[in-house]
Order: sequence, then C-alpha cells, then structure tokens
Amino acid sequence: EQGLQLLEVGGSVEEDYIRIARCFEATRQRCCRLEQDGRRAREQLARVEAERAALEVKLKHARNQVEVEMKKRHRAEAKLEKQERKLQLVLELLMQEPWGNEALSREQCSVLSALAGRHLGAALVSVRRSSAVDESCQSLLSHSDISYDRTEDDV
Repeated sequence: EQGLQLLEVGGSVEEDYIRIARCFEATRQRCCRLEQDGRRAREQLARVEAERAALEVKLKHARNQVEVEMKKRHRAEAKLEKQERKLQLVLELLMQEPWGNEALSREQCSVLSALAGRHLGAALVSVRRSSAVDESCQSLLSHSDISYDRTEDDV
C-alpha cells in the first residue's frame, strides 16, 4: 500500500523505486528479526519441556519413595505395637506371680509397678513419635494428599 501511495504522489520514478526498495528492505529485516525471535522461542520451549520432563521423573521417584517410606513406617509401627503388647503381658505376668516379686529386687519391682501402673503404650509414645514431626495436624506430605493422577497437569 505504501508503494502504491508513493507512486500516486508523483515525483521521479527512480525516487519511488528507491522508497519502495527501502520499504521492502525494512520489511525483510523485520521478518528476519521475527524469524530469529521465533527460533529462540522454540529453543526455549524445548529447554523448558525437557526440564519439565526431568522434574516429572523426579516427582514420580519422590512419590514412589514417599509410598515406600509410608509402608515401612506402618510396618514398623505395627511391629512396635506388637512388641509393646508382649512387654505389657510380661509385666502383668511378673506383677501377678508371687515368685516374680521374690526374684526381683525392690528397685526392679518399683520400676515394673510404675510401668504397669501407667499404660506402657502411653509411656513409650514419646519414644516412638519424633518431636520434630507434628502429627497432631495434617502433614503437608500426608499420604492421603498425594495424588497420582495426571488430571491436574492438564490444567
């Protein structure tokens, strides 16, 4: 359009051709810049997609590791509860048997009676639970919060 307007204005034909050539050159340079920008954007997109894929792999490994650790924790807690129950039964047996009190020293009897007086599970809870982990509130990494589906990724 600019070329046609230049021709209609008048003047020498050579000047009009020079102006048209300059317009074409400016348009060509702009196209080259846009092409370079597009190339850079595609390269950046490829890098970001590769990084995203690597992060997805890390996330998958982390989720699997959390699941493995949760299973280990549940097994360890079940084993601990079983051992606590066994110890409680032994304590009850020792406290109930008349020969048990005679075979044990006074200090041992007082420790056993103190343990039997309190519930053993309550006495060992402080040992079992780490004070660094607040389990009274819902943890940020609670097992129920971990989603293994890909529906959120589509958003």
